[in-house]
Amino acid sequence: MKNKIIFLFTLVSAVAFSQESDSTQVAYKKRVLEGIEVDFLVSYYKQDGVHSSVSGGIGSEKLTDLASNIIVAIPLNDDDVLTVDMGLSAYTSASSSNINPFNATGASGGGGDDDDDRAPVTGPYGTPWQASSGASAQDVLGSAVVNYSHSSDNRNFIWNTNVSFSNEYDYTSIGFGGGMSKLFNNKNSEVSAKANVYLDQWRPIYATELHEYAKYGLGFQNNGFFNGVTILDQNGNASTSYLPSDFKVWNSTNRNSYSLSLSFSQVATKKMQFSVFFDILQQQGMLSSPYNRVYFADIANYYIGQAQYIPVYETTQNRGVYQLADDIERLPGTRFKLPFGGRLNYYINERLSLRTYYRYYWDDWGITSHTASIELPIKLTDKFTVFPMYRYYTQDASKYFAPFETHLSTEKYYTSDYDLSTFNASQYGFGVGYTDILTSAKIWKFGLKSMDLRFNHYDRNDGLNANIITFGIKFVEQ
Repeated sequence: MKNKIIFLFTLVSAVAFSQESDSTQVAYKKRVLEGIEVDFLVSYYKQDGVHSSVSGGIGSEKLTDLASNIIVAIPLNDDDVLTVDMGLSAYTSASSSNINPFNATGASGGGGDDDDDRAPVTGPYGTPWQASSGASAQDVLGSAVVNYSHSSDNRNFIWNTNVSFSNEYDYTSIGFGGGMSKLFNNKNSEVSAKANVYLDQWRPIYATELHEYAKYGLGFQNNGFFNGVTILDQNGNASTSYLPSDFKVWNSTNRNSYSLSLSFSQVATKKMQFSVFFDILQQQGMLSSPYNRVYFADIANYYIGQAQYIPVYETTQNRGVYQLADDIERLPGTRFKLPFGGRLNYYINERLSLRTYYRYYWDDWGITSHTASIELPIKLTDKFTVFPMYRYYTQDASKYFAPFETHLSTEKYYTSDYDLSTFNASQYGFGVGYTDILTSAKIWKFGLKSMDLRFNHYDRNDGLNANIITFGIKFVEQ
């Protein structure tokens, strides 16, 4: 995402934000926003994969998410606009359900339905390859962003400020920020700067076995969940030797993020427009996910469930045993990120345009990546446009990543989250857009301005794949 050209943007920013006099009197001033605008957005996302981070780098990654947003832009006067964005996102996840894979029903039940080929057992069992029925199997994220913007009389200078809030079961985020944009060269050139701060707080949820160890200490196998539960060793024999002594709960659970974004855009010709951007991001605090298990290669393995599935634990044939964690992922308390890139849009003819994008990313965890995309909007009529698109992404792994049961207990930092691994991915998409500048269709005093429907398919070479459908509709006050 990031790197270099700091001097260029520093110079451009200095020029852009040297205040130009707005002393020129404007006889007529067009409102920034003529009337209230309302956007409704909804999306459905579904994925599957074989590298669950909750299960230490193996297991089902099935997840579905249904999200909706309503965005209302309200003109306060000729120059000022207040925008409110409220959203809800509800998901179900096989991966996160296995924070507690030992529930009494579902995949973790002790027994089975008539069509269950697992042998009956008297105690709990689970498997990384199926969802459990615990509370962590689903959650709802609520969010709200309020933005206020002001434009100068000549519309060459715009500033804004925003506050945000989001909350889910184990995480709360509060954010604030602002930005400035300066237009010049007859509004053919624009320089912008934005800064944001997010102050987040975890309410950590730990894997069941680690939670019990933290609660009861060395006697955890005779108390709470483990009381009366048989723990198996690698050979399927009962054992009392399981002791996750590397695990300690997090003392500080805050996560703070700071970002500065600089951009420059230019109308180069009647047909071509380009922009470049450069971001600086710094994070500090609890940057690990507290429920992601890690398994060490130099520590013995222990399980709960049915011994016959231990030899096929890492395959989908495992229908009834779950390996107990050695620790949770441990990552540094700071992360510095630098992305930079650009866009190039070209008007080919009245029917066809070209939109391109590129981004380079670097961070001090060792990850570098490249993103490139292309979109070809094709105007079929005055109102309908179709837009095929393609996006390619490639990434080098973090120095703290290793696959399932590869890390050593002597390491300081470790994770088996495949989002931090080496991979490449392709995304194919297609969309249809409808625009009516006359807003002839109406609901109450609002006219329908536009609709947009898109479908994208995502493939990653580590086995993750996903589909997402998004629909948006905009109404304007008349």
